[in-house]
Amino acid sequence: MELLFAVLGGIILGAVAHVVLPWRGTRGVLLGPVVGGVAAAVLWEVLTWAGWRYDATWIWVVSLVGSGVVALVVEWVLGRRRERADASYYEQVKARGA
Repeated sequence: MELLFAVLGGIILGAVAHVVLPWRGTRGVLLGPVVGGVAAAVLWEVLTWAGWRYDATWIWVVSLVGSGVVALVVEWVLGRRRERADASYYEQVKARGA
């Protein structure tokens, strides 16, 4: 049951990351929530396998903050990459005269 709450928290943090960062038009709406949810699930499972207790504070802090950071980094990198790729493609098309 705790895993469900951790994943839900990661989904919410991923949605917040999508709204906060620029380049919203270059990414899918569900990219942030999916990345946040998956990161929270993976972090939670790794930490429980490492022996961290479900009722401890640090497992929640690490899994939620970690999933938020992962979502922010992924969305930042993909947004910048897409912006550069679009600019490069525009220059190629402009050079061809299309």
